[in-house]
Amino acid sequence: MTRLSLRLILAAAVILAVPAAAFAQEDDAAVLDLAQPDFTLVSLPTTLRVPRMGSAFRVTHRFTRSLGEGDFTDLLNDFFGLDSAGVIGLEYRFGILPNTQIGVHRSNLDKVIELFGQYSVLRQPSAFVDVTALFSIDGTNNFRDSYSPALGAVVSRRIGDVAALYLQPIWVNNANQQPSEVVDDNDSMLLGMGARVRIRPTVYLVGEFAPRVAGYEERTHHGSFAIEKRAGGHTFQLNFSTSFATTPGQLARGGAAEDSWYIGFNISRKFF
Repeated sequence: MTRLSLRLILAAAVILAVPAAAFAQEDDAAVLDLAQPDFTLVSLPTTLRVPRMGSAFRVTHRFTRSLGEGDFTDLLNDFFGLDSAGVIGLEYRFGILPNTQIGVHRSNLDKVIELFGQYSVLRQPSAFVDVTALFSIDGTNNFRDSYSPALGAVVSRRIGDVAALYLQPIWVNNANQQPSEVVDDNDSMLLGMGARVRIRPTVYLVGEFAPRVAGYEERTHHGSFAIEKRAGGHTFQLNFSTSFATTPGQLARGGAAEDSWYIGFNISRKFF
């Protein structure tokens, strides 16, 4: 073998190895995804994976004073709602297997406990979109009373490291928490939509909307928008929402009124 042939073989090996290495890094769940840095938008899930044996913790907080209540002086006297009580949620998720995560979320709204799991079915760049299957079940009164199981999927498309778009069909049973014999609809079909856009190296704008497209629909649809800051493994988010919902069952029940918006925040921390 000549020296020229050896150089050509080495050059070809390098050219072939670079895309393979890049794909391996892209496929590593522990690598930071700039377009999708967190496991939720505001209340809706994303397709971000937890690496095997990795975990994450999240705190959600919604102040219960509507920003539209009273006039501006009243709002200022209540310090923009920060003097009001809070609806608080605590969440922990764990990567039990590759592409598979499970978790638990507890909200003091109706003392709901949610158990959930997600499995990554398709991933970019080998596929055009990311697809994640999800299952959850809510139980009120510390998982002793009304149960609301949910099945759905999260479909996302990342646009470079700048943005991520989401579409989420989710079916929720027992959405209205009323006896089935006194209501016409006991299920809801949500069609969640959302986006996250990176406007600065570590700053994002986030929006989501979760209308009920079929089944039970009594109260206003859930909607949220937010601004968030990523700092290492932490994500700090200031949000505004039409409901206090942080679980699929709560999303299916909706918010109080269309003109009621509530200020809140999310704080999340990755442990990987």
